[in-house]
Amino acid sequence: MPESEYLLLSRGQWDASASPSEVEAAIDRFYAWYEDMVAMGRFRRGHRLASGGKLVARGHITDGPFAEAKELIGGYWFIVAASLEEAAATAAQNPCLAYGLTFEVRPIENERASAFRKSNETPPSWQ
Repeated sequence: MPESEYLLLSRGQWDASASPSEVEAAIDRFYAWYEDMVAMGRFRRGHRLASGGKLVARGHITDGPFAEAKELIGGYWFIVAASLEEAAATAAQNPCLAYGLTFEVRPIENERASAFRKSNETPPSWQ
């Protein structure tokens, strides 16, 4: 089966009941695991996201972030896997899961967007 890329989004905040030292140790384990995965070709590099941002909508630009803390995106990376299930199993190995973060794994759509094909942006009334 050919491999595809999957977007990995890091969400949430650190568990407040954990100590900063415990979280820092998990972060260190994450970076060691991450670098191994990159070296094996299982990850493509991504980045942490800085605080703040802008929301650009029709006719206006406002400051952000715009979601509840549990929904905030802290960073993104790319997993290379043969299936969504395999990509999710890879994400499940992340040491930071034990300290409050969650990870969303999404298939990347390689086709050009079209108003005539169902997508995440398609309004229910069009279906």
